Amino acid sequence: MSAVEQPCYTIINLPTDAEPHNEMQLKTDLEKGDVKVKIRALEKIIHMILQGERLPNGILFTIIRYVLPLQDHLAKKLLLIFWEIVPKMTPDGKLLQEMILVCDAYRKDLQHPNEFVRGSTLRFLCKLREPELLEPIMPSIRACLEHRHSYVRRNAVLAIFTIYKNFEFLIPDAPELISNFLEGEQDMSCKRNAFLMLLHADQDTALSYLASCLDQVASFGDILQLVIVELIYKVCHTNPAERSRFIRCIYNLLNSSSPAVRYEAAGTLVTLSSAPTAIKAAASCYIELIVKESDNNVKLIVLDRLIALKDHPSHERVLQDLVMDILRVLASPDLEVRKKTLNLAMELVSSRNIEEMVLVLKKEVSKTLDSEQEDTGKYRQLLVRTLHSCCIKFPDVAATVIPVLMEFLSDTNELAATDVLVFIREAIQKFDNLQPLIIEVNFVSFKENYN
Repeated sequence: MSAVEQPCYTIINLPTDAEPHNEMQLKTDLEKGDVKVKIRALEKIIHMILQGERLPNGILFTIIRYVLPLQDHLAKKLLLIFWEIVPKMTPDGKLLQEMILVCDAYRKDLQHPNEFVRGSTLRFLCKLREPELLEPIMPSIRACLEHRHSYVRRNAVLAIFTIYKNFEFLIPDAPELISNFLEGEQDMSCKRNAFLMLLHADQDTALSYLASCLDQVASFGDILQLVIVELIYKVCHTNPAERSRFIRCIYNLLNSSSPAVRYEAAGTLVTLSSAPTAIKAAASCYIELIVKESDNNVKLIVLDRLIALKDHPSHERVLQDLVMDILRVLASPDLEVRKKTLNLAMELVSSRNIEEMVLVLKKEVSKTLDSEQEDTGKYRQLLVRTLHSCCIKFPDVAATVIPVLMEFLSDTNELAATDVLVFIREAIQKFDNLQPLIIEVNFVSFKENYN
């Protein structure tokens, strides 16, 4: 049977001009070199391992003896990478004897006075898959939950979470431990990590904590609010009876200061409730995000969510009342955003708000006359086509639209002028009562241009 391949955790770029490795020179550098020389030698050994080369005989013990005691931060960072990728087992599956010494070094770093050393060691421990190495240092990991610095505490939570997930027998009381930690913690990043662990490890405990602080959720940091939204989504889908308990919290998070939280809360609210008030609140939240967000890619993503809402028959009626709010998105200079907005507005507009929509579109047309933006001509063409569609769909507004569009017959933008001609031809054919108006406006326009 073929040997099981070792997983690849880390990718490090190797310089193309790197010199061939000399095993004797590497040992000499590790034993007798200064700190910088030892660091360079360790980097070369890391590259060797990542390239699949055989580890030189005795080099592991040399590193333990001469590099492991170093207090240099760069050396410690490289050692963490080295211990992550170095083979820790013998061919028959037993732990190497040298790793007992390494385990003692982990313990010392977990008790180091510098918070960076402690925190980075805890992050490294999340990658270990050897319970024999983790078991002796579990007391030190637990002690880091009480460290004064939040960087250490939040990485301690992550380490406990990972160890509990992979080797539950090493810390069976982890959910209770983290629950107690969460109740007394003040730092939001630590609370977020602790709550995230309870979400995946002990959902009932996470729910109990959330129920105890529902009124305070609005004051939490955005990173914690996002996890709370995730928990509510999972719980309410698993047990629909819980919706009434937590839906008010989701409503409150629609007003969060974080755009990411508002976006996730709106999406969750739509899945939890089909009530018109819920759909309107979520759609209004999406519109505000589109209007206020500066990134066009984000605008398009949220706009797609709004379009998806419209595709649901029971939601379309609610969105029809928000057409004028949707048209606020036209303030965006991006042509693709404007195009999607106009298409959505045309699909939602009704006889109740068509006149208001036409007024907005006429104002947008007027703005393009004074604008010198790159896509002004294309945007004007979009507006002409949308007004054309409005007239065909709602003939009652044609009389107010025709004079506006006739002004573009002599427009320098040939595409817009062509679209106006197509519209006039169709209007003369379909609207007999408007033929005198079209001829009169056309004559006046021709006379002014001729003079």
